Amino acid sequence: MPRRSRTRLRPVGRVRRRVLATAATVAVAGGLLAAVSAPAGAAVCNVTGITGGDVGSTGSSGSSELGLGSLDFGSYRADGKKPQGPLPTLTGASKAVSWVTGPRSPARTDTRFGITATDVGVPWDNGSGQILMAFGDTWGRCAGQMTWKHNTMLRSDANSDLAKGIRFPTAVPGSVRSGASVTSAHPTWAQPMFNAVGVRNIEVGRIPTGGISINGTQFVSFMSIHRWLGPGRWSTNYSGIAVSHNNGQTWTVDNNTLRWNTDLTIPGVPQVTRGHDRFQMGAFLRSGEYIYQYGTPNGRFGSAHVARFRPADILNLNRYQYFRGGTAWSSNPAEAAPLVAGPISEISVAYNTFLGRFVMLTERAGTIVMRSSPSPVGPWSGERVLISHKQSSGLYTPYIHPRSSGKDLYFVVSRWDDYNVMLVRTDLSKARR
Repeated sequence: MPRRSRTRLRPVGRVRRRVLATAATVAVAGGLLAAVSAPAGAAVCNVTGITGGDVGSTGSSGSSELGLGSLDFGSYRADGKKPQGPLPTLTGASKAVSWVTGPRSPARTDTRFGITATDVGVPWDNGSGQILMAFGDTWGRCAGQMTWKHNTMLRSDANSDLAKGIRFPTAVPGSVRSGASVTSAHPTWAQPMFNAVGVRNIEVGRIPTGGISINGTQFVSFMSIHRWLGPGRWSTNYSGIAVSHNNGQTWTVDNNTLRWNTDLTIPGVPQVTRGHDRFQMGAFLRSGEYIYQYGTPNGRFGSAHVARFRPADILNLNRYQYFRGGTAWSSNPAEAAPLVAGPISEISVAYNTFLGRFVMLTERAGTIVMRSSPSPVGPWSGERVLISHKQSSGLYTPYIHPRSSGKDLYFVVSRWDDYNVMLVRTDLSKARR
């Protein structure tokens, strides 16, 4: 944020100061949201607005205040030039199947979709025969230069053989079933889903954390990054949900779903309520009549919590219920009880038919671990190591593939050293205690 003004203000009560500060933040952010929603005329390759390659300098060595030096183009600052290494050789119950993204991927996402370096790769079933995958900060070549985008999405065939890796059909301009959303001017450049302001200490990015399809409409939870801090640490402005009615071709952020990261409640404003800080990252699970959303604070050191809602209420925060423990639920997010004690990173949860239990994947200090439970709310077991950090360092964001339900547990995971996403298969018969 800009330096504080030296103008003296009258003393006010702590609560009033909080309300004023939060109201100002909401107002400023609302203006920024409106500004970002309109396409920027300077955009070279991105119809959704301005990004790194449109300006030139990443500003990574510039001022931390507002100004040209404060432009910020992603958590990955090597301009996509960090080479992708060979696929890691894993031992034990888990084996690396193939790279999903990057120059070494069978899909050659670098030349086909402008994805040379990326991470996250949240997968979900679109309900009509495809698996959609949302990625975080992404570098790729477009219009003769290495360009950055806040996020992007690819589509794969839901019936493909995961033992052979994940494949993506060729992108076709205007086709909502092709491999990616592209334009006729740049048919090999997957468009961003939605852009951020891109200014340090305001909003440096928007990262997807979960996805789900409801009656043919696609929903993606995401976090608005305020500032990148140390390893595994960052601060968020809010989390929210973006909506697509055309299979991920275009997205709109629903501002009614924003959960501001502040320890404050403003009556009548469900977006500003104590407890929302526990749901800055969210993963979806459909089970029975409810959709469950597993939430964690910003960073990878907090505890996990869970909320539930009926599918029709996904965009209505007033209809969310928060698990308090036992059999109790509350409409107040501040009453959400820890489901799994921290440190917990990004979460993925799915039901597994082989185990007959729900499984949760997360990462702790570079080690990928699994927990299991007889119900969506627990009790959750202790950790079972799927990939130790000693086998492959820098692993994070494990997300279960929607077509994985038997003895072979397939999931995608990112590796920092390559800044790309790989597909892994774990033999659960060997991972069980």
